[in-house]
Amino acid sequence: MSIETLDLRGRSVGDTLPELAIPLDRTTIVAAAVASQDFEDVHHDPTKANERGTPDIFMSINSTNGFLDRYVTDVFGPATRFKKVALRLGVPNFPGDTMTFSGEVTEVAGDDVTLKVVGRNSRGAHVTATVTITPSQEAAK
Repeated sequence: MSIETLDLRGRSVGDTLPELAIPLDRTTIVAAAVASQDFEDVHHDPTKANERGTPDIFMSINSTNGFLDRYVTDVFGPATRFKKVALRLGVPNFPGDTMTFSGEVTEVAGDDVTLKVVGRNSRGAHVTATVTITPSQEAAK
């Protein structure tokens, strides 16, 4: 699924960003954990996840970071440069969930734009983040 790319310049506080829904199956959760070299058993072994009190495997924080970055670069283009990311995890993402990202511009300072980004599933907010981005040096010229 893709979304329309927005120009980073000309953004104003209060601008809302398009939503991006990412369906999460078992393969996506395992592949993303392995790709980020997070081999913790709760991200690939349902029995071990059950022993630790969760109903199934769940998404790793590295995967969440990757999907958050994907959302921002899908919205503003692949040349977007990240200056700062601060995130807080909420409810876990399990196989079968759909994580839907949304965002809003909260500050504009020169070329820098700060966003509030939330990734939700049916149980609530999986991730809430504050992200400061700037155009690439080429795009800023």
